[in-house]
Amino acid sequence: MQKFTVTITRSFGSGGGAIGRELAKRLNIDYYDRDLIKLASEESGINIELFGKADENVTSGLFKKYNRSYGQTLVSPYSSDFTSETNLFDYQAKIIKDLSDRESCIIVGRCAGEILRGRPNILRVFINADRETCIYNVMQKYGLERRDAERHIDKINHARNTYHRFYTNKEWNDASNYDICLNITEVGFERAVDILVKFVNMVYSD
Repeated sequence: MQKFTVTITRSFGSGGGAIGRELAKRLNIDYYDRDLIKLASEESGINIELFGKADENVTSGLFKKYNRSYGQTLVSPYSSDFTSETNLFDYQAKIIKDLSDRESCIIVGRCAGEILRGRPNILRVFINADRETCIYNVMQKYGLERRDAERHIDKINHARNTYHRFYTNKEWNDASNYDICLNITEVGFERAVDILVKFVNMVYSD
């Protein structure tokens, strides 16, 4: 099989991360989500807590213009911007590109689909579900009451959309940015994984 990368963007509560993990297991390849933070910290020497605070979130970076270098231009350790949100993002972008160059893998979030756009054998997937499904999943996973689950969903989705728009100048939930969009409420977890496994095996087999 050819080397490939599947990037997964997901709405909060849709189960996109779990689908990514199961897909990686079925395809016998590595899965990267928060692991990217650890790898970027090791690559840069920057404290992992700073990467954690900036993970799929934008605060001060909103007041600066991102050059969309996606890891091509990293700031010197001697610069006052070395630990800026945009430089932390660029280190993660570099890790994402390095992983895609090196191995077949699943990468979740962090604008990976846009970072890798234009490269061969990149499958960009968006995982969504209707609001009731997301509320139920978040209530079950985190033990929250309905109102708290709704607030948490809105907060996380807003942060992800803001982050994606800032770093890519594109809307996070725009279907035209992806190769495959799956509504888990309609398709279901197992069938979603089956669809992606079949697509990968069909498209990237030698």
